[in-house]
Amino acid sequence: MSNKDEAITIVSNFLEASMAPDPELAATYMAADVRITFTGGRAMASPQAITDFNSGRYAWVKKALGPFDWTEHEDHTVVYSNGTLYGEWPDGRPFAGNRYLDRFEVRNGRITRMDVWNDSAEWLLTPELNQES
Repeated sequence: MSNKDEAITIVSNFLEASMAPDPELAATYMAADVRITFTGGRAMASPQAITDFNSGRYAWVKKALGPFDWTEHEDHTVVYSNGTLYGEWPDGRPFAGNRYLDRFEVRNGRITRMDVWNDSAEWLLTPELNQES
């Protein structure tokens, strides 16, 4: 398996565990010193912190995974996961089509960095942007 294939498999497995949500399994795909930064520049300490944050923002949320893109570097592979989020806001309104982009750095078989961007904050501030509700 190439570095690219291994990195994409690691990221894909991590995302599936995160959506379960199973933060303990998700953590097995991450390095002990992983750097996780969410929207708004929020530093997250662990997959459990991601689950805790999402439980306050959404009643539930899942990803409709799009294609993975990657680039090889000398000592790591960068994997991009893009697609859309769907779920329910805390008030019960459904949503879908919420764009996301996650960037992962994979070194030595573990995710060492994760950066997350999505439209959720904009949709919460301006609900009419969510054409699905």
